Amino acid sequence: MALAEQPGMSPTSPTSPPPTVGLRQLPTEEPRVFVASQWQLMWWKFRKHKLALISAVIIGLVYLIALFVEPIAPYLPDAFNPPRTYAPPQVIHFVYEGRLVRPYVFGLKQEIEPEALRRIFKPDPSKRIPLGLFVRGAPYKLWGLIESDIHLFGPLDNKEQVYLLGADRVGRDVLSRIIYGTRISMSIGLVGVFLSFILGLTLGGISGYFGGQIDNLIQRLIEFVRSIPTIPLWMGLAAAIPVTWPSERIYFSITIILSFIGWTGLARVVRGRFLSLREEDFVLAARLDGVSEFRIIMRHMIPSFTSHIIAAITLAIPGMILAETALSFLGLGLQPPVVSWGVLLQEAQNIRAVATAPWLLIPALAVIITVLALNFLGDGLRDAADPYGR
Repeated sequence: MALAEQPGMSPTSPTSPPPTVGLRQLPTEEPRVFVASQWQLMWWKFRKHKLALISAVIIGLVYLIALFVEPIAPYLPDAFNPPRTYAPPQVIHFVYEGRLVRPYVFGLKQEIEPEALRRIFKPDPSKRIPLGLFVRGAPYKLWGLIESDIHLFGPLDNKEQVYLLGADRVGRDVLSRIIYGTRISMSIGLVGVFLSFILGLTLGGISGYFGGQIDNLIQRLIEFVRSIPTIPLWMGLAAAIPVTWPSERIYFSITIILSFIGWTGLARVVRGRFLSLREEDFVLAARLDGVSEFRIIMRHMIPSFTSHIIAAITLAIPGMILAETALSFLGLGLQPPVVSWGVLLQEAQNIRAVATAPWLLIPALAVIITVLALNFLGDGLRDAADPYGR
């Protein structure tokens, strides 16, 4: 009571301790952090990276397109129309005579330019081609199994043909070919990175876990592979593929070539992690319990840095996509009739063709957007892989 009557020490003084001190006064976020798992902490940090979230949505849409190219593309990739050679992109309109109507495009009419005497296309306002969703068109087999003729969008009259992104030198729809090329280009990235992951994880893990002469041998192999100039090596290996091989075998061979180069970076990362983890207490405890080396690696060491592996794989996919695009652009990778973004860019090698039809460069835009999105996503995952860092 004497203490309560002293100046500045009254029960209502702002400097006096609160009547109750306990867990109820802790911020509501702290208990969640204390009991959260590693994956929850990663997710909370990843969602703060807005650019990575947007990139994740973009990559999800790209792979969704790659999975359902047949119904999404308005036409088959090899459907051609010679009278529409280098037809320009047709603009979608939503307003007609001041009122909102169903989306439509104007037809095209051909004219001869009097000076250059070349054929040009101009919109024909007298002909409107209405567009719709889930329209009937050319028949296809989804994944080679399900027969259908329903397309996500296109002209209501399947006898008409529209070119929202223009046409190429034989009148094929550029938009449809870009959509079909998404499956090949994106799958090469996934398959190539998967094979690189197997090689990198196996050789890097052996090198870092056992050390000694095995480590020296694998590290010298990695240094030898990394010392070879990448582009000449790609060109030499790709040129060794017989042109008479079927497209499926060429696709598999190009994937093997890209994986043969891409495993060294992941192997270095895995080796470094194994070197730091093999002396940890939980690894030593597992050895004292008589756990086999394989089980220590698979059940104790690899799961401890799974997040780092995911980030490394995400950052490796853009390199695979760019490598396939470069090889195909140079004529050393995939070849027609296979449709990939690199094969489509072969059309842009001719300066005259690009000057006549600049929309042939649109596949490069698809490559740029996808690679940037994958890089931003990889950066976000790499930051989230260390949820305790700043």
